Amino acid sequence: MQQSLGLVSLVVHDYEEALDFYVGKLGFELVEDTPVPAQEKRWVVVRPHGQAGACLLLARASSERQVAAVGQQTGGRVFLFLYTDDFWRDYERYKAAGVEFTRNPETQPQGTVAVFKDLYGNQWDLMQPSSQNKSWPTI
Repeated sequence: MQQSLGLVSLVVHDYEEALDFYVGKLGFELVEDTPVPAQEKRWVVVRPHGQAGACLLLARASSERQVAAVGQQTGGRVFLFLYTDDFWRDYERYKAAGVEFTRNPETQPQGTVAVFKDLYGNQWDLMQPSSQNKSWPTI
């Protein structure tokens, strides 16, 4: 049996501001942006540049409960782990783009890592995994 994670929904306030951050600041690729008129929504999918794995579905909040979840999808814990093949290149590029880091770079057993916030406050790990890190995807 083979399975893979295809999409992760990320609840956002606004499609355009989310695209500005993920595509504009982080350099993600826009995979799809399709209107869904019957639901007054859009199907907006982005992914890290050059990646073949899971993508993010930017899902605009459409209820009070969803609005309350924006930026709090994991209750303040790190939400997503963005792996890179060159930590310092991406760290410096993100800092220059105004991305806020909440934890400075550290070398840990699993790799070089720093924590940043997305535009809504969700925390992400930027990580260049060590060769011993078994969660590093095979490409």
